[in-house]
Amino acid sequence: MSFTSLHTPRVVLPERWFSGYIFDLDGTLVDSMPLHFRAWRQALHDAGANASVFDWNDFLAHGGMAAVDIVKDLNRKHGLSMPPEQVAHAKRSLYADLVAREKLPVIPETINLVHKLRRRGIPYAIGTGSTISGAMQTLRAADLQTLFPIIVTPEDVPHGKPAPDIFLRAAELMRVPPRDCIVFEDAAPGIRAAATAGMQFVRVLPLPF
Repeated sequence: MSFTSLHTPRVVLPERWFSGYIFDLDGTLVDSMPLHFRAWRQALHDAGANASVFDWNDFLAHGGMAAVDIVKDLNRKHGLSMPPEQVAHAKRSLYADLVAREKLPVIPETINLVHKLRRRGIPYAIGTGSTISGAMQTLRAADLQTLFPIIVTPEDVPHGKPAPDIFLRAAELMRVPPRDCIVFEDAAPGIRAAATAGMQFVRVLPLPF
């Protein structure tokens, strides 16, 4: 779904207001994707995977998925036998070390929209593939830790993206019907999740790498 009103460098904002807004976190609210990529590359290297297994385009294609599910998918696609929980934990630890030393930039278009929603009293939430601890690390690094009253992660639902569970739970917590929600996403798994949830969506363009 696309909207054709206000053109900005990374996103096209909708012409009308919705009853509820759901935002992915990494690559949608905060430019944290390069750090996540560095953590993934190191974790996969340490697990014995060749660098060709997970390049920048592969990384973007898995955006929004839970870390364990990404490792499982790479195992399946490349005939590998990496331990999903162990590699996912290593990736999260590496990211925590990196983000603790960084000040992460926000994506102005989406953050400015969140501030408008807050002033208008319109419900909004984060629906992310990160764990809650990882999400809070990212938010703190961007000085956004007090801005979002609702954060839904794969820990809160049976299935992560591309299943719709995260977004449906966010809508439930906002007390807004899914059909009246709009999702802001930067990655294909999240866009599929929004469409399956019966929500409209806006694509946030990734940074070139």
